[in-house]
Amino acid sequence: MSNSSSISHFLLLPLADTWQLQLLHFCLFLGISLAALLANGLIISAVACGHHLHTPMFFFLLNLALADLGCICTTVPKAMHNSLWDTRNISYTGCAAQVFLFMFFISAEYFLLTVMCYDRYVSICKPLHYGTLLGSRACAHMAAAAWASGFLNALLHVANTFSLLLCHGNVLGQFFCEIPHILKLSCTKSYLRELRLLAVSICLGFGCFVFIVFSYVQIFRAVLRIPSEQGRHKAFSTCLPHLAVVSLFFITVTFAHLKPPFISSPSMDLALSVLYSVVPPILNPLIYSLRNQELKAAVWRRMTGAFQNHYNAGLFLQIICNKSHL
Repeated sequence: MSNSSSISHFLLLPLADTWQLQLLHFCLFLGISLAALLANGLIISAVACGHHLHTPMFFFLLNLALADLGCICTTVPKAMHNSLWDTRNISYTGCAAQVFLFMFFISAEYFLLTVMCYDRYVSICKPLHYGTLLGSRACAHMAAAAWASGFLNALLHVANTFSLLLCHGNVLGQFFCEIPHILKLSCTKSYLRELRLLAVSICLGFGCFVFIVFSYVQIFRAVLRIPSEQGRHKAFSTCLPHLAVVSLFFITVTFAHLKPPFISSPSMDLALSVLYSVVPPILNPLIYSLRNQELKAAVWRRMTGAFQNHYNAGLFLQIICNKSHL
């Protein structure tokens, strides 16, 4: 019997058997990561630099974009490295760091989605109290609580998981280090403590989901009472994207961790993990920017402004070169 201290590295799930397919996976992950970096980076810069976007909704969206960047930068670079160099190794400390960062960012993202639901509820159901309930200090406190809760949740899970005895080798059935797959390597009954902690986290997540569903029931009842069609359309355009993101996130995470063992397979586990760890960082910016005209206009101004600056810089360099030749 060997404990976790005798394991120097883990073996991750190989994404393909041939070099050509591995190269294809590398290019696919590269495109995904670049798209996520660009989309979330544009949202962050647009909200940070656009003074008219300094509202609670866009403040929480900025925090969500930061969490999305953290999620994809935690898992995808290592998968790209393994695909390019035809390896499966990840060090023990690297695995622990990946578990901590992934749990931190994904927990913070879910808590931020819950806070964003509260923002939508107050803005539609209690608009007269919006400035009081969601002032700048209250928003900062809620965002800090979401990040702190994610940090505490990640710390507890990592401390429990990596103190377990591992008796069944070091092969993980996932392309990144994930707690359920590490638990499969643990000794009999040594993982019960971590399972209890996972159950507590799932109950907390379910409680957040119930709060979100209850809030949206109240929101839709209030929206249907709005007399103007334009007002209803504007309310739905800000609420439906958020509801779609929350539903995709919660359903995939819950099914991935609570599905019966007899329907589990490496391909299904891989597909589910991609849905809640890789897809949201790309999907969130697209959904929010396409459905929100203010954000879309701000992002477009940032893009055109960047292109214009590069164009002006090129003209300036060309003028300098022409003068030097003269």
